Amino acid sequence: MSDPIGASPMHRALRLLLITGTAGILMGACTAGTLYAFQSSLDSEIVRIPDALPTLESERPPPEVGVGENWLLVGTDSRSEKATTGKDATTRLWRPGEQRTDTIMLIHLSESGNRACVISIPRDSWVSVPGKGKAKINAAFSWGGPALLIKTIEKVTGVRIDHYAAIDFQGFSSATDSIGGVDVEIARTVRDPFNNVTWKAGRQHLNGEQALQFVRQRANLPGGDLDRIKRQQALLNSIADKVLSTETLTNPLKLNDLLRSLTKAISVDSGVTPGVLRSRMLKLTGLDSLDYVTMPVKGTGMEDSQSVVYLDLPQVRALSEAIQDDRVDDYVRENDSGNAVDEVR
Repeated sequence: MSDPIGASPMHRALRLLLITGTAGILMGACTAGTLYAFQSSLDSEIVRIPDALPTLESERPPPEVGVGENWLLVGTDSRSEKATTGKDATTRLWRPGEQRTDTIMLIHLSESGNRACVISIPRDSWVSVPGKGKAKINAAFSWGGPALLIKTIEKVTGVRIDHYAAIDFQGFSSATDSIGGVDVEIARTVRDPFNNVTWKAGRQHLNGEQALQFVRQRANLPGGDLDRIKRQQALLNSIADKVLSTETLTNPLKLNDLLRSLTKAISVDSGVTPGVLRSRMLKLTGLDSLDYVTMPVKGTGMEDSQSVVYLDLPQVRALSEAIQDDRVDDYVRENDSGNAVDEVR
């Protein structure tokens, strides 16, 4: 079942993507000149990827007015120990074959601003990659970077991606540490044999490295990658809860430090400005409905030597149409397809 929202801190999860827009909160404590200087400085620190979005409009779903906005949030598994996203990046975000997408989340913001949905796409989804043929969806990023991944998702779903944001694992770990770690609720004790870690049942406090191990575990999870997706969503929710606590948002110094630490870790498409972020944030202050969903799957199987996930294409089409029509919350309710993230395996 989808978790209830109301006054719950869960509605804050989506705001993590847009946290850099909260500079407006400083207005109560800063003069207009100081605020302008801060926003200008923040704008100069945002790392943008000029070619993240596909350039040929004829190959994309057409833009539509009045049906909300879609962001693609990607967590990348770099094969380099160097940061590849955010201000701390010392190498390119993407080089052919050197990086994979471990986390793929399509985030839909309703036109009214009071509804949102986070849709996770399994990284092993077996799909048609434009110009490449059938492959796992995360191969699209490895082959062609953000633009080819977006083209692939748009082809599978028919949903137009308006904005893109990426964070690599090194940045994710650092950002988690910058907020003092996070808490997660684990349903039952489970061991990760590859990292020699045992996660005990109950509430656990995780630092950046532990959070990274938590979301990357694959062995001993009954649902495999589908359970892994729920862990990713639970951690996103927990990070946002911590980030958007009253203690942080009402303290200009803490907020300033937080905004700068996040800009060091995240890269976005060239159309993302502080103004874009701020306006989305203001709309989200009235958010009263947020759903976490996994893109519908039919099952798993093998393609040659690869373990893959097969999408349930009729249900994918139904969900995609709901996104396009800005009624994804109706789809989730009618199909009872939301993920609970307050406690995970």
